[in-house]
Amino acid sequence: WTNMALLAAVVVVVLLLLLVFIRLYLVFKAGRNDPFRGKDSFTIVIVAGSAGGHTSEILRLAGSLSSSFCPRYYVVADTDRMSEEKISTFENSRGEPKHQFTICRIPRSREVRQAWSSSVISTFTSFCSSVPLMFTIRPDVVLCNGPGTCLPLCVAALLLGLLGLKKVVLVYVESVCRVQTLSLTGRILYRLSDYFFVQWPSLRDKYPKSIFLGRIV
Repeated sequence: WTNMALLAAVVVVVLLLLLVFIRLYLVFKAGRNDPFRGKDSFTIVIVAGSAGGHTSEILRLAGSLSSSFCPRYYVVADTDRMSEEKISTFENSRGEPKHQFTICRIPRSREVRQAWSSSVISTFTSFCSSVPLMFTIRPDVVLCNGPGTCLPLCVAALLLGLLGLKKVVLVYVESVCRVQTLSLTGRILYRLSDYFFVQWPSLRDKYPKSIFLGRIV
């Protein structure tokens, strides 16, 4: 297991570095064109985390989205039943047709207090499930706020763009509890996301690419 974890870690690191360099090149080449121009509706993937903080924050964000963001696909870890219930309750309260949202499940990237060596393997397993899911949905936007589950999904979304199949806009909103430092997921996605929001001026000062609009959740 140690050798397998090391090999998986090397593969993940190499893949992330490759994506960073390619992503930076594509962003520099494309400039700051508005990816939403000329469209009336947008398929969106919303990544939920644990039933506590991450899911509560992401649902508050989802509540501020206009009806143009549909259909909505919520992705939860396969062991997270509480988030699934919260999402269903939230969506049913909107009074829209049920076909406007779908809940999808993938293997959890990392359990709480899971060893880093085994979490590399579980993240890779999650990525293997994320690729066919993203290639099937082909969303316009991925909205996430930090749970480990969002990392393999974002990488799969980037893969769509790298293969020339679909430009997916990555929107990352750092959790409000992050005041001085970014989360691990935030540090990884800081260079990969199209729009990176922070909710404290101290983070905006440290990370110039970030967007600060005050507390938004």
